[in-house]
Amino acid sequence: MTIHPSLITRIGIGKLIGLIFGLAGFFLLPYLSPESDTLLRWGVLFWYITVGAVIGIFGVITWHPLLHLPLPWWFRAPLIGGWMNFVLTFFAYDAFQSIIVSIFGSDFYATSPFWFVLEGALIGLIIGFFATLFGGEVKATVPDAPSEGGF
Repeated sequence: MTIHPSLITRIGIGKLIGLIFGLAGFFLLPYLSPESDTLLRWGVLFWYITVGAVIGIFGVITWHPLLHLPLPWWFRAPLIGGWMNFVLTFFAYDAFQSIIVSIFGSDFYATSPFWFVLEGALIGLIIGFFATLFGGEVKATVPDAPSEGGF
């Protein structure tokens, strides 16, 4: 799929796409939820950069050692993105609850902030696709160790 697969490229692509989504959240949050805190905006920005880096790093793991099941990128990346947003929702439940209510209103039937888990899975799928497309996956991303002659 790629000419020169690299783990560094995977991580860089993941962080770049995470930066794009983080900037979108950073700039859209004041319009979607005017009462949200500035620290939440910065947190969202840095959160998605971190999610991109984690998805990039996990490109070398394509087999679950305990369950003996394959982990293709289209399963692994949304799982990581969804899990990371699941954890984020636990830490900032009230803030995300107010964002959902300010966007949809309090009488909306799905006001749970755990909808951000689905958002994380979708963003993870996008990050995983581009990280795999440009950075490759599996052992091809990790160079061989240098020979015993030195560095």
